[in-house]
Amino acid sequence: MAVVTDVAGIPAPRSTSEPNPGYAHYRIVPARHPGRALGTLFAALVIAGVLYSVLTNPRWGWPVFAEWFFAEPVLAGLGRTLLLTALATVSGSLLGTALALARVSKSPLLASLSFGYIWLLRSIPLIVLLLVLNNLGYLYETIAIGVPFTDTVWLNYPTTQLLTPFAAAFLGLTLNQSAFFAEIVRGGILAVDQGQHEAAAALGLPRRRQAFRIVLPQAMRSILPTGFNEIIGLAKGTSMVYVLALPELFYTVQVIYRRNLEVIPLLMVATVWYLVIMTGLSIVQHYIERYYSRGAVRNPVPLPFQALISRFRRPLTEVARPAEAAAKTGFRDAQVLRSGGTVHVHGISKSFGPLKVLDRVELNLPAGSVTAILGPSGSGKSTLLRAINHLERVDDGFIAIDDELVGYSQKGDTLYELKETEILKRRADIGMVFQNFNLFPHLTVLENLIEAPIHVRGLSRDDAVRLARDLLERVGLSDKINAYPRQLSGGQQQRVAIARALALRPKVLLFDEPTSALDPELVGEVLDVIKELARTGTTLVIVTHETGFAREVADTVVFMEAGRVLEAGPPAQIFADAKHPRTREFLARVL
Repeated sequence: MAVVTDVAGIPAPRSTSEPNPGYAHYRIVPARHPGRALGTLFAALVIAGVLYSVLTNPRWGWPVFAEWFFAEPVLAGLGRTLLLTALATVSGSLLGTALALARVSKSPLLASLSFGYIWLLRSIPLIVLLLVLNNLGYLYETIAIGVPFTDTVWLNYPTTQLLTPFAAAFLGLTLNQSAFFAEIVRGGILAVDQGQHEAAAALGLPRRRQAFRIVLPQAMRSILPTGFNEIIGLAKGTSMVYVLALPELFYTVQVIYRRNLEVIPLLMVATVWYLVIMTGLSIVQHYIERYYSRGAVRNPVPLPFQALISRFRRPLTEVARPAEAAAKTGFRDAQVLRSGGTVHVHGISKSFGPLKVLDRVELNLPAGSVTAILGPSGSGKSTLLRAINHLERVDDGFIAIDDELVGYSQKGDTLYELKETEILKRRADIGMVFQNFNLFPHLTVLENLIEAPIHVRGLSRDDAVRLARDLLERVGLSDKINAYPRQLSGGQQQRVAIARALALRPKVLLFDEPTSALDPELVGEVLDVIKELARTGTTLVIVTHETGFAREVADTVVFMEAGRVLEAGPPAQIFADAKHPRTREFLARVL
């Protein structure tokens, strides 16, 4: 029998045997917000009052404003303002970006030089800088280019002829803008997650590509709002060049109102033109911000003209596919994989200050083997993994893949660390899948996969796309090829990360706790992919807390604590008859 209790006049639910009449006949009344209505009314009254006061007061001189708004001298001054703004924006932004990259570089001298430049130029008022540049001919009569500290001179030119008022204005605005913009760019770079730097380095991408394809595009989300504030300030700051008697917009208006004494109408001419400039810059800012926010929003609202522009772009997936292409799952028949390499870890040690994280670790992993590394948190497992692909420099010992040193070259009894470019090339043979995925959020799934094959392995774009499609089919994500990482579940992101690492066809594949950041129900789909990989002959090294998975898949289980390998052996031996008491104690707690 159905319950018939009536609460607050709401009809009681009927029994499941009775037909559901639905609720379409109910009228829904939105919540009332009298405070919002009063605020809207107040704002409307303020706007109406201001407009009425401005438009009806004859002392504003609107006829004079209309007479001079499109006057030739005003438009000529406006043109100089726009030209100075555009030139100083481009040159100041480029110089500021270079200064920011120098500031975060590993060269102490270069970073100090950048800091000194920024400190000096931010300290000097713009008007002082402009006056100094305008009088530079007093300090240096000529500007010469040649070989320093010799009498060889290639170019010698009078300073006063070279540094015209326009050139002085352009140079002063550029120097001033670059100093402030450098700190904005540096802040954006520091805001990019460290995992993104490590993921780009683990893929072996060249440093320049890392900076301009991975780091700076993500930093732009932090750079743009403050950066455009600087550009808007620069557009208004061009009025400061009046001290050079350069007829830009504000100086031109000054000259006119000193002649006809119509001060307010002429100032309004300049004000409205500045409003037009700021409005245009704000629209540009909005579009650029939306461009660099790709992947940050799950369902972005299309911008005006966006659909029209996209018609003229060739989609990345527009590559011919073989006629015999069929759906593939797993990696048993995968020809894209290389045979595994042997891994020799020779007595490596690593300390972070007084804390010793790795202590004389020795391991020999055969080609094609699957090694699971177990141990409590803080035992050095992840550090060991990062040392294998030289993301962490060890203090002692060395690592070799197929008897080729990782990160070093050997001459006699001495190891010399390779330059960064050589390290990146060798690192491409050691793929890495991170705990937190570290996919590039501003790139689609396909773009994540083809980036390294093109710029590290030298594949053509079409070949890289075909390889990416093949890998995505094998991990069951071919339908997500144009999605952004944010639009995927955690398990899907990790499978994409595995495919991205495999796209380089590495000899060794490292997994740093690949399931620890996933919900329990998503763990299985990632472990299934790793199980398939374990049958392919690729050398796998897996840091994991999944003991059941380690027992099923691994050829060798390594137990670590306090930076040392306490025990290593086949899963049957480690799980059933561990020799070290600490291993038995750990397994008793987790099994």
